[in-house]
Amino acid sequence: MSAYATVTTEDVEALARIVGQDGVVTQEDEARLLVYGRDETADWQYRPEVVVLPRTTAHVAAIMAHATARRLPVTPRGAGTGLSGGALPVFGGIVLGLERMAQILEIDVANRMARVQPGVINQVLQEAVGKHGLYYAPDPASWGSCQIGGNLAENAGGPHAVKYGVTKDWVLALEAVLPSGEVMRTGGKLRKDVAGYNLTQLLVGSEGTLAIITEATLRLIPRPTARRTLVAPFADLDTAARAMVAVYGSKVMPSTLEVVERAALDAAAEHLGRPVPHQDAEGWLLLEVDGYDEATVERELTRAGEVLLEADALDVLVANTPAKERELWAVRRCLGEAVKKQAAYIECDTAVPPDQVPALFRGVREIAARHGVRQISYGHAGDGNIHVNVLTDHSDPAERERRLGPAVDEIFDLAVSLGGTITGEHGVGCVQSRYLAKCRDAAAIGVMRSIKQAFDPLAILNPGKVLPGDVPAPVGSTRRGART
Repeated sequence: MSAYATVTTEDVEALARIVGQDGVVTQEDEARLLVYGRDETADWQYRPEVVVLPRTTAHVAAIMAHATARRLPVTPRGAGTGLSGGALPVFGGIVLGLERMAQILEIDVANRMARVQPGVINQVLQEAVGKHGLYYAPDPASWGSCQIGGNLAENAGGPHAVKYGVTKDWVLALEAVLPSGEVMRTGGKLRKDVAGYNLTQLLVGSEGTLAIITEATLRLIPRPTARRTLVAPFADLDTAARAMVAVYGSKVMPSTLEVVERAALDAAAEHLGRPVPHQDAEGWLLLEVDGYDEATVERELTRAGEVLLEADALDVLVANTPAKERELWAVRRCLGEAVKKQAAYIECDTAVPPDQVPALFRGVREIAARHGVRQISYGHAGDGNIHVNVLTDHSDPAERERRLGPAVDEIFDLAVSLGGTITGEHGVGCVQSRYLAKCRDAAAIGVMRSIKQAFDPLAILNPGKVLPGDVPAPVGSTRRGART
């Protein structure tokens, strides 16, 4: 890693001339500065030297041109809801916060597209397009606080990815600022465009290491007008996982198919302060069907319920009212926060082929038992993306790491052996970069390094992320959780 310059008083003054004095946070406001040195990954802290809050693409371009001239590291940041350390300023320097670039620039009803700045909250966009009868499907559990820019950087998913795909499937065009300060545009309001390399898809999921996205054109569809939800409890997780496979064999296409094990149900009940339905079951499947015709959706839900009962579900509980539907979804969406309260832990964002979910559950239980740790697993069973949380109650940090570290290493090995990967939707960031070689061969990592070099020859943009390499130790290392 190249040596970086230190931010000086002259740098701060130059940045303030670009964005205004109210758009710069310095060590004079230490408490606020330190907020930008954390995200939801873990209790890790990296102190930025300065935080800069642009309002326009021109601001971002001028900031990057200055950073390149001075060789200052720049860490782009959205809402700080990330789970892989992607927004942590591991080399100090500038944190470039994009929350003030929060305009929905256009909702094009005729072409079913929206143009947005990166600071727009996911839920705000969904509600805005919903007023026009349109739908933007990617919905991470943190949808009420996460920003579109962060969703783009991490290629975020969510519960509805099983039917509607992840963020990349909804992006048609981008405006982005290169490390040099040049502004680049890709794509357009087009259903078809194969002119040159697909730079739009290259930037989505690049975790802010290649360019800073300042505008996105997103695909929309008509909003589903019918939606039904059910929960099926099971006596054991293997049966629940096999039932999930049976649902697909029946040709039912759920919009959501989530799995939650008993330990997670208990954690949710404690967090919510009330019992949850079928809390004594060893596992839940939460299934949702949506569409544009009430009768068709009802038939699909009925068929799904029949398949689940045939696959040995203990019961099928249908949410017959909006209140009951909200109650069931509250259980699923609170799990990250609920697990956070249990103990020190590390979350493994595993993803495997859906038919390998039963083997993943079995293997994770064996690994946890062998290492003397607890595990709580839940996630997007329909697309094989299971969040495995490995916990220990040991108060000594060294003992926690001694137990958790090897267990995590084996869980990732297990996922890869099942044809899976080390992260399905949280990204690599600085937390998972040491595991990248488990699922990507040397040739692929070499190509990634070449791409990074081509975009960012001075390695100033979000350094220490994605690619394996030395990262300075954070302040603190107690693992905690976040929304997934």
